Amino acid sequence: MIKKIVFFLVLLSCVSAFGQKINVEKYQYIIVPNQFDFLKSTDEYQTSSLMKFLFEKKGFKVFLSNNKFPIPLEENKCLALFASVKDNSSMFRIKSSIEIKDCFGKILYTSEAGISKSKEYKKGYQEAIRNAFDAMTDFEFSYNSSKVVNKNNDGESTYEIKTDTLAVPLSTIPKTISIPVIKKQEVNKESIKSTFGAILYAQSIENGFQLINKKPEVVFVILRTSKKDFFIIRDKNGIFYKNEDHFLAEYYEGSTLIKKEFQVKF
Repeated sequence: MIKKIVFFLVLLSCVSAFGQKINVEKYQYIIVPNQFDFLKSTDEYQTSSLMKFLFEKKGFKVFLSNNKFPIPLEENKCLALFASVKDNSSMFRIKSSIEIKDCFGKILYTSEAGISKSKEYKKGYQEAIRNAFDAMTDFEFSYNSSKVVNKNNDGESTYEIKTDTLAVPLSTIPKTISIPVIKKQEVNKESIKSTFGAILYAQSIENGFQLINKKPEVVFVILRTSKKDFFIIRDKNGIFYKNEDHFLAEYYEGSTLIKKEFQVKF
């Protein structure tokens, strides 16, 4: 009976460890909050600075959330992982674990809890974070630039967000589409609202793309048509098409035709 219990515990441990495996080959950056939710001030007890230092030791390029980012990361936050500390402290001990999320807020990894019995907050939190970090033996830097960098037709580097971070399930996208016809004479010019200049990043999906902004969040899901650079905006009564060196989105909100101009990076 004891052998069966031991075997079960070992098996459970292996399954748990396997479940923690994540692919970090496409990430060279980690962003750490300059203030954690459970603390009252910026970098209190030097917790944020400690996290930055520890991940830099693993080989990542680490930035606090209030730092200036390099241009690729500034334009596309999905190039980074986001590390935070989860506090489960009690009256008698400080207990912290480290969470790793992607740009959509999905938890990819959670460390074992680090524990400190120190009654001094600074020493206690730093000790707990270090202990949690020391347990992250299965989370190692393995950045591979070929996983994220592609060349466009002009030979410039473009950064691609991989499809395993899709916010829109592929199964919800129809395989056949119909193109709505917008008659010019039906449009009241006084009801048109226009905005210009925003930058969106195209993430390839089945039958089209999803377009995300810098936050990042999905702004549109666009579906291909038989006409080049002409798309249907999914879930909106509208179209998305290229006009000279930019793209235009035209769709209705109630009786108002919304017209927006975008720069799209494919």
